[in-house]
Amino acid sequence: MQTSYKKPIDEPRFLKVLLIALALSFLGVMLVIPLISVFVEAFRQGWALYIASLTEPDAMAAIKLTLLTAAIVVPINVVFGVAMAWLLTRFDFRGKQWLTTLLDLPFSVSPVVAGLMFILLFGSYSVLGSWLESIGFQVIFAVPGIVIATLFVTFPFIARELIPLMQSQGSSEEQAALVLGASSWQMFWRVTLPNIRWALLYGIILSNARAMGEFGAVSVVSGHIRGLTNTLPLHIEVLYNDYNPVGAFAAASLLAFLAIVTLLLQHLLNWWEQRKYKQAAATRRDAEVVLSAESDIVARDDFTTNKVSAERSTKKSTDLGLNKVTV
Repeated sequence: MQTSYKKPIDEPRFLKVLLIALALSFLGVMLVIPLISVFVEAFRQGWALYIASLTEPDAMAAIKLTLLTAAIVVPINVVFGVAMAWLLTRFDFRGKQWLTTLLDLPFSVSPVVAGLMFILLFGSYSVLGSWLESIGFQVIFAVPGIVIATLFVTFPFIARELIPLMQSQGSSEEQAALVLGASSWQMFWRVTLPNIRWALLYGIILSNARAMGEFGAVSVVSGHIRGLTNTLPLHIEVLYNDYNPVGAFAAASLLAFLAIVTLLLQHLLNWWEQRKYKQAAATRRDAEVVLSAESDIVARDDFTTNKVSAERSTKKSTDLGLNKVTV
């Protein structure tokens, strides 16, 4: 039976060129040109003024507060993100779907609304807020409020990176580890964590980027106190409203640089993961080739041995027959 050859369906070349041109134009107008403009404006007055804008006291306080917030928020997100992903992928319980929906709430609620929620909860006129202030712990218009608001908007990132991966991997390896006598802690460190490490790193990078760049929720709960509760995004807004474009664009360029570094780290991790995957695949192929060659050698040896044994048996039978005839 003759098999007919079908030419693969391919889009017209002009359509490919058009789509690529549209995509590049959109990215250029919406991302590349504005980003370049930020750096151009930041260095327009010279390097000395740029450094002076970033090293003045309010700017340094904003940078330190931004880094402090990220340093507090990201580890908390790691712990609770891994715990939430483990809970939703390894256990079945009533209300699981509702909990999954609540996990996505920070994605759907406006950050400004989130900030107002925390003001109602921890503000001076609330029961909880007034009690906390009575014992000397202020949340709103202080660093704790900034941390809580940032936690709210960044919490889903790590869990949402881990849940699809853990669902696809299943729990067979973890169950095997438990059967072999591993404790829950050993199972997590030696089985679960190595399997989710890349997704966890992606989640950490995304969570850190959002924590450093969050504006809406932090703007509501911070109070815009210069040198105390202004993070870097809030400091940019204050400088721009004060008609200080050099300082505003200098701070914006620093924030943009951190975002670029975050993207480069994500790309590097992705490249490293693909490289490890290819190396593992090549190792498996080499092992399969070696096993196949060894199997062929063993099969040939068995065949040769059987052939020699058969020849010896035939010769022995022939000799016995000749001896009987002679007798």
